[in-house]
Amino acid sequence: MTDAPIRVGIGGWTFEPWRGTFYPPKWPIKRELEYAASHLTAIEVNGTFYSSFKPATFAGWAKTAPDGFVFALKASRYCVTRKVLAEAGESVARFVGQGIVELGDRLGPILWQFAATRRFDAEDFAAFLALLPAAHEGVALRHAVQVRHDSFAVPEFVALCRAAGVAIVFGDSASYPAIADVSGDFVYARLENAVEEEPAGYSPAALDRWTQVARDWAAGQQPEGLPYVAAEPAPVRPRETFVFFINGAKVRAPHGAMAMIDRLAT
Repeated sequence: MTDAPIRVGIGGWTFEPWRGTFYPPKWPIKRELEYAASHLTAIEVNGTFYSSFKPATFAGWAKTAPDGFVFALKASRYCVTRKVLAEAGESVARFVGQGIVELGDRLGPILWQFAATRRFDAEDFAAFLALLPAAHEGVALRHAVQVRHDSFAVPEFVALCRAAGVAIVFGDSASYPAIADVSGDFVYARLENAVEEEPAGYSPAALDRWTQVARDWAAGQQPEGLPYVAAEPAPVRPRETFVFFINGAKVRAPHGAMAMIDRLAT
């Protein structure tokens, strides 16, 4: 049984402190995506949370990125901030229909990120999960949900996500609770605890650990030492795994991602 791919990246590619630290001095701003995509294997796009884009923009991103590179897209805030999630159908359709399929095989998971104030309402959340389309215009869609309130740390939430085939985002965060239960056919992790004192955001020992965790996920295993809430682990099978170095000391994120990529290559 062959392990699934592990894709490692950062949030976005436009960040002024990366100029001269990640991007070479005087590197053209218009070519930052080209540089980032050649040194990483995935990027989580935050801009799609705040506004929509034209199909030609997504097509341009796909053309710039090399084969095997993947964009995860953060879904529109209009879908995830409403009081009643079950009423998000029109907003979900608008987000999916804006042209994201132009990314083609560079289209990774869609991240549905919820505010820390959002509490678990089983009926409403189940209705929301039912709104997430499996495909659009013949292109398969994959979905991940990031919840950040303690009330979600219950077996019922994991069961809902497993029934829907939606991944629960694992967030290594100092501010929000983490749920490590695997619920989809891929794994989506966000490492949010980077510190500026470490050149790669995380210590070498921590990077070694997270690299092994990623390998375990890709092999279909349940890594030890993480917080689980379901009674039973997910079935053992290889799962494509996404790891994003994001938040925390953002200036260090590219270096953390590249350090993990280097470790995975050995």
